[in-house]
Amino acid sequence: MFKQPLADRIRPTEFKDVAGDAKLFGENGIFESMINAKHIPNMIFFGPSGTGKTTAANIMAQAAGKTLYKLNATTAGLADIKAVAEDTATMFGKEGILLYLDEIQYFNKKQQQSLLEYIEDGRITLIASTTENPYMYVYPAIISRSAVFEFKPIAPKELLKVLRRACTILEGELDRKIDIDDDALIAIATASGGDARRSINLFENVASITYDKITKDRIREFLPEIMGISGFDKAGDGHFDLLSAYQKSIRGSDPDAAIFYMCKLLAGGDLISVCRRMQVIASEDIGLAYPQAAVVARACVESARELGLPEAAIPLANATVLLATSPKSNSAYLAYNAAYTDIASGKGTSFPRAVQNVHLDGDNVSNKGQNYLYPHDYPNHYVKQRYLPSDIAGGYYKFGENKTEQLAKQYWDKIKGEL
Repeated sequence: MFKQPLADRIRPTEFKDVAGDAKLFGENGIFESMINAKHIPNMIFFGPSGTGKTTAANIMAQAAGKTLYKLNATTAGLADIKAVAEDTATMFGKEGILLYLDEIQYFNKKQQQSLLEYIEDGRITLIASTTENPYMYVYPAIISRSAVFEFKPIAPKELLKVLRRACTILEGELDRKIDIDDDALIAIATASGGDARRSINLFENVASITYDKITKDRIREFLPEIMGISGFDKAGDGHFDLLSAYQKSIRGSDPDAAIFYMCKLLAGGDLISVCRRMQVIASEDIGLAYPQAAVVARACVESARELGLPEAAIPLANATVLLATSPKSNSAYLAYNAAYTDIASGKGTSFPRAVQNVHLDGDNVSNKGQNYLYPHDYPNHYVKQRYLPSDIAGGYYKFGENKTEQLAKQYWDKIKGEL
């Protein structure tokens, strides 16, 4: 006989039993207030798996007295939406229909647009969920008609309450005592990466076949090394969050955090993204403060690619610590952005004659001569002349405060007679 997973068997039916953000689920939280006011708007839930999105939709539908329909955008299409809409005219839709559309990011623009007619006239109340950033994946017209709520990974302390409840229910089903203490339950909660479903499933697997005391060592037997990398998906937001955290930790000169995020990326098997991002960081964030950083990063990247994982972690760890502890400068990067702004506004289309590639004037040119001054013919290999177009003010590059750039500034101030 078919048996539901424990996570589904103990799914809460009231918000007071839902673990997670108290602002959403707690007493006098947003969702409870909506139910009390009998105001259930169109909503978009976004966040990692196992954080209560489906549970919240179920409770909303039950409290509102609406018929709940569930579709998953990975398998549903326009015909499924039309079939739900047709039921609004039947007895099933008498009190209104609440459509829970999971993974809405897999609907294309046309499919998402097809929902607008039904949510605008109120026939369907839409609750859409996604593990991705809705502002990147959901049609703007749907977002503008919806309240957007973020579901965050559940803290281990909150998951402990869920696991205790799961333990009580499973003991009743198995008709025996489950010998597990809070330390072991916290170990399960921590390994689950904030995913309630994952934590309950892990607990059920361990408890169902263990008749003596459940220890941390026993729990580890059920955990592959990659467990704990919550939602690692090379094409998803979680992946880019890790890369962002990696770069920001190096930029913020925190070698511990940088190594931690690099380790999570490599544990997920993503060698290429680490190599690419590391080379960007060396030029964007360390830059002219320590120009050799780009050379070191490139050498370590080449070594890592030849070695492959797991040994690739060794040169990449060396480079990561070097970058995190190096002086920082983004002066060249800012100079590029400033120049790009002028180019994008249409400036600088005519170059000074001195820098044009013209060495022989034709007979039709009245102002003959390029008048280029060759710097190597002058003292200190420098002579003042205009290189920028006449409509460009310049001033893009400003020397950084680090030792390397300040030494360069002193040299050029002297050469240009500004000292």
